[in-house]
Amino acid sequence: MRKARIRLTSTDYKKLEEVCAELKSIAEKTGVKIVGPVPLPTKRLRVPVLKSPCGEGTSTWDKWELRIHKRLIDIDADERAMRRIMRIRVPEEVHVTIELV
Repeated sequence: MRKARIRLTSTDYKKLEEVCAELKSIAEKTGVKIVGPVPLPTKRLRVPVLKSPCGEGTSTWDKWELRIHKRLIDIDADERAMRRIMRIRVPEEVHVTIELV
């Protein structure tokens, strides 16, 4: 049987976990084998910004950070399960990629 590899990425980990829980419940209801969600390393995008807008005075910096969380799920590509997965409502912050392996 073929497998579907689902990659989830988001900046909001709570919404990411909600989508993962929904995928797990679909797998349990349809009775297909699921592996995951496997947390992948979090990517941190750091941007140091000078506090003073004119550049005069002390050189104090603000450090801003954007974290990108990732999860990986392998699921058997059963037709019933895949149709249910395609109907899931996914929040805007969560990006989903499905690949058949």
